[in-house]
Amino acid sequence: MIIWIIFYAHILFALIIFAKKYQDENISSALLNIGLIGLLFSVGWSIASLATKYVISEAGFGTWFDRDTITLTILSIGEYFFYKGYYGKDFTQDGN
Repeated sequence: MIIWIIFYAHILFALIIFAKKYQDENISSALLNIGLIGLLFSVGWSIASLATKYVISEAGFGTWFDRDTITLTILSIGEYFFYKGYYGKDFTQDGN
């Protein structure tokens, strides 16, 4: 259940960024940003799962918070700080 929430949050974020970049710039910039988000998600998930594989057992902390959910949670926290710095200026009023 938590995994689906994380996936839907990523999809929603990608759609918001696509719409924002399409309105502000052009379709190629919007598609390039979607590619960036997809690439960072897939590579980040691989790296985070490699790190958690050696620290946490496959069962994790129970049925709802297994190792994959922990990995995606760690990935989402890291992406939050990266995207806040990268896309932060797009969501302020003055754009600075």
